[in-house]
Amino acid sequence: MSVSLPRRIDFTVDGHRTAAWLHSSGSTSRPVLMVHGFRGDHHGMDLIAGAVRGRDVIVGDLPGFGLSPPLPAGLSLDGYCDHLAGLVAEVTSRWQTAPIVLGHSFGSILVAHMAARRPDTAGELILINPITSPALEGSARLLTALTRLYYGLGARLPEPIGHQLLANPVIVRLMSEVMATSRDRGLRRYIHDQHARYFSTFSDRTSLAAAFDVSVAHTVTEVAGQLTMPTLVIAGDKDAIAPIAATRKFVSGLSDARFVELSGVGHLIHYERPGEAASAIMEFCDGRG
Repeated sequence: MSVSLPRRIDFTVDGHRTAAWLHSSGSTSRPVLMVHGFRGDHHGMDLIAGAVRGRDVIVGDLPGFGLSPPLPAGLSLDGYCDHLAGLVAEVTSRWQTAPIVLGHSFGSILVAHMAARRPDTAGELILINPITSPALEGSARLLTALTRLYYGLGARLPEPIGHQLLANPVIVRLMSEVMATSRDRGLRRYIHDQHARYFSTFSDRTSLAAAFDVSVAHTVTEVAGQLTMPTLVIAGDKDAIAPIAATRKFVSGLSDARFVELSGVGHLIHYERPGEAASAIMEFCDGRG
């Protein structure tokens, strides 16, 4: 797949520096602002962002990940929502038009809650692999409890032991193996390499644990009733983190939704099916300025 190469652009939101990258098309159409998932950074969205044609695409590192430092007041749902609302305002000011907002996985939680609280920040919404099932309930609650213990232990252990635990390449590889559904060996190598490179670029152990707590304590379904804007949902039917049945139910309750369900793919649509996701994004964005 041919993709555009991004260049770095940074934003300052309430005095906080946010590292971001621009996939430029030279178009005057409204840009797309993408928000990545938990433990990743902007690199995770590169394939989709680079495959979107006819629009500028901005991908930032969330506070606490990649090259963006944590928020001074700590990482919480409120803090993330306020920060993203400020980022939308900065993009709007720089481009002189409001962006179309997209969130993947953990990013879907953040942009959905931001849009529910501040509808003016998201005239449209795109959710990829949205988190539609409570991690603290149901069949996944034991695994979630163990994972929470892992992040809590990593935050409490002395340096460098705690950091070594959280960035342990064997554990990162196990996470990658669990999430990847593709049987293509080359693609699986690419996915594992991406996770090895960028899954441990978190700012510090305390921030990582705080972000994890946000990721498991909330879902997009909590605010489904407030998401009245046109919404595109892209999901995979093999998603073990956000089971497709819950996602279908979530979509059915939205007032203005388009649903693209991809067969044979799980939670890594951004790596495994970026071309199809980009096509759906471009079609959804057509006619929206």
